[in-house]
Amino acid sequence: MIVIACPGQGSQTPGFLTEWLEDEGAREFLGRASERSGVDLIAHGTVSDAETIRDTRIAQPLIVAASVLAWRALEARAPLDGAGTAGHSVGEFAAAVAAGVLSEDDALTLVGVRGRAMAEAATREATGMSAVVGGVEDDVLAAIAAQGLTAANRNGGGQIVAAGALPALAALAENAPRGARVIPLQVAGAFHTDYMASAVPVLAEAASAVAAADPTRPLWSNADGSRVDDGARFLDSLVSQIASPVRWDACMEGFTAAGITGLIELTPAGALTGIAKRALKGVPAVAVKTPDDLDAAAELIRSAAA
Repeated sequence: MIVIACPGQGSQTPGFLTEWLEDEGAREFLGRASERSGVDLIAHGTVSDAETIRDTRIAQPLIVAASVLAWRALEARAPLDGAGTAGHSVGEFAAAVAAGVLSEDDALTLVGVRGRAMAEAATREATGMSAVVGGVEDDVLAAIAAQGLTAANRNGGGQIVAAGALPALAALAENAPRGARVIPLQVAGAFHTDYMASAVPVLAEAASAVAAADPTRPLWSNADGSRVDDGARFLDSLVSQIASPVRWDACMEGFTAAGITGLIELTPAGALTGIAKRALKGVPAVAVKTPDDLDAAAELIRSAAA
């Protein structure tokens, strides 16, 4: 089985959509996506600097729109029957589109609401996130808990992201678990923790106006790595996920149990294929960063089908 992975916040880089604008229909899609999300995605994907696109209100719609754009292009080039999908954090909105749970327009509208609500929640207290790379997992989790922090992202491949108050993150860095490095992340707040609780009802209200369909292909949830068969329940999990940890490690365990034969990461790609190289050893992976990478992705799909 091929798994289509949709990346989360932090994967964007300045100008990463420039080459995509040359793809047929891309500019028109991004124009509509901009209207739905309330963000000028063409400008922010081509000329805005790193600091600008780090803003949660911009980054989240930008990433989801880019993944959906790449999904549309890939679907036009290769048979995707039987392929599964999953998204990391906000990437779950793009995965919901790929799995037929949400329409493109609904997903982009909701992610615009999500980004604004989470940005507002992040202003209430001084919080952040740090990646803890290496070390023994149990020791890392214990060290995170000892500082009153949350293991907000358990990414697998020897990476766990701690989130919470800035003084506690500094204390974790000063007392890093043996064999581990603590790397501060350039994010606005402690995502996927209780600090984001105020954003949950905002997204819930917007989601109440959206109809979700049951998935038409295998879809895994960040909540616990389980397969999703109920679209409405998945939409509920997209809402609660704002303040709940991401279990990408459990998703990859689900991929393995399903017999994964290849992984394709949609734009803006790189982070999830990097984790897969460490956690899914021997599984070929393609990062679709530009339209030029679509041929390699399509070849991986065809070889898996053969």
